[in-house]
Amino acid sequence: MKHIYYNNYFGIGQQKIEIFLYENRIPNDDPVYTLKKILEEMNFTTLISQYSKKGRKGYNPIMIYAIILYANMRGIFSVDKIVESLNRDIGFIWLANGEKPKRDVFYDFINEKLTVEILEDLHYQFIRKLKKENYLTLNKLFLDGTKIEANAGRYTFVWRGSINYRVVNLLDQIDILFNQFNNFMKSNNFDNKYNIPNKEMFFVEGQEKVKEVIKNNRERKLNNKKKISNNTLLEIDSISPIDMLKTASILSDIAKEEGIIFVNKKGNKKSELQKLYESFLEKGERLLKYKNYFETMGTDRNSFSKTDIEATFMRMKEDHMRNGQLKAAYNLQFAVENYFIVHVHVSNDRTDYNTLIPIVEKHKVHFKGMLEEFIADSGYASEKNFVYLKENQIESFIKLQEHEKKKTRKYHENISKYYNMDVVESIDPAGNSIKGYVCHDGRTLNHVKTEVHSSNGFERIFEVYSSESCNGCEHKSNCLYKFNPEKHQAKNKTMKVNVRWDNLKEWSEQNVLSETGILYRQIRSVMTEGSFGDMKENDQFRRFHRRGSEKVKKEILLYSMSRNINKYFRYEHDMLKNFEGNAA
Repeated sequence: MKHIYYNNYFGIGQQKIEIFLYENRIPNDDPVYTLKKILEEMNFTTLISQYSKKGRKGYNPIMIYAIILYANMRGIFSVDKIVESLNRDIGFIWLANGEKPKRDVFYDFINEKLTVEILEDLHYQFIRKLKKENYLTLNKLFLDGTKIEANAGRYTFVWRGSINYRVVNLLDQIDILFNQFNNFMKSNNFDNKYNIPNKEMFFVEGQEKVKEVIKNNRERKLNNKKKISNNTLLEIDSISPIDMLKTASILSDIAKEEGIIFVNKKGNKKSELQKLYESFLEKGERLLKYKNYFETMGTDRNSFSKTDIEATFMRMKEDHMRNGQLKAAYNLQFAVENYFIVHVHVSNDRTDYNTLIPIVEKHKVHFKGMLEEFIADSGYASEKNFVYLKENQIESFIKLQEHEKKKTRKYHENISKYYNMDVVESIDPAGNSIKGYVCHDGRTLNHVKTEVHSSNGFERIFEVYSSESCNGCEHKSNCLYKFNPEKHQAKNKTMKVNVRWDNLKEWSEQNVLSETGILYRQIRSVMTEGSFGDMKENDQFRRFHRRGSEKVKKEILLYSMSRNINKYFRYEHDMLKNFEGNAA
């Protein structure tokens, strides 16, 4: 019954006649009619299940959802402006059947009732409708990303490098504090009297490496050289900061037992016990704060904002101060086909490498492996991504990072690279074929060993080749990496070759350079970059209005749904046609 009640919003199967005088003033080609027609065909079971059958029935959730979508279609993102439009705008008044919900209704709906899962369900219902009406094939995706500024303070940053510097300095202070504590306990016989063991300094994983970087950076500063990044992962255990706070509590108990009064006013001299107590309390709280900072950042990012802890500081294209300032932002990805946004993905990763696989996984879940071709720019070209696409039998039309470089003479005349060397084959005593490379000076680089590099469960295999001797070679300065004549006279040429990665790059490059690949590159630049151009310039959506990844995802799903409806409206009224491109 509840489902029927809420769907009465559409007036399906009703015989009663409702006359709204303001409806006659809405143009026949207004997008509001397209919006309501689309919503009439959708299933809102997931949304309605959020509401209890008991008590008074409030505003219709389908109506509230429709109003928010229509506001997004009109470029209105503020709840206060939506409430104002319900009093002044005929389209809003007709959509709300003359009702006037206040701002609290919208905030409760967005924050409590409307989940990411519900929005995705409604989004993919519309995508399936577009597939059914032949607007989409869903066998190809055009992917691109952009960075959208988070709704966070621009100067509320926390940097891993800065915290690392503070942590190692704090650890040195704690080491001194432990020695002072042990000496104080022994000199006053408190260790025996209260059975308190000596404090031993704890170790934080990675601190020696951080100290080494700090030392090098001080030397580099004197020589006017650029600093080395200090983003080593430090692991502060859960016991150490809590143990320091417990020690402060023990010192407080000893003071009570010994009748030592803690003073705070100016002019009163603090006892040594009080000084130790305050030092343990202050340093324990600082260590616990830094530990929480590291847990917030995790292992995959080096910064966050205090006002939106899930946003990462990134370099933005919009640089109002023109000084390369970093801003708290989210990495937004659109997977597009025929102007429609098929998938959205929001992450706090500064690069695009790690966003491809989650998008393809979404496609597999919602459309059962229909994807055949994937088109993206060089920001997604990685061995991990190519291996994944190959294993899932998806053709890669991803441009390589060296795509433009390969057109230059310099690239093909670089004597230090293995791809510009001659390949030689030989047979070892066991009868196996051995591959080698002949350098520009005619010396052979033989296979030395195989290296396996592992990162986040993904393994990369490198074959290492080395020359037995490069003595007397005239090309060392052009061949050896960062060659220093004073230090590297005896150094020999060594290089690493990743055969699998080379084969995958060749596979993707052949697709990109094909006639279909050229056409797809044109379409991608129009479809995906055009989507972000619409978003930033036409809709002035340059900054998220809500904080936290969950709310940000809701906001972008509402926007993408409204944008898709606008595109559908334009197709219906012959205002938009399929982009054919030029295959010549």
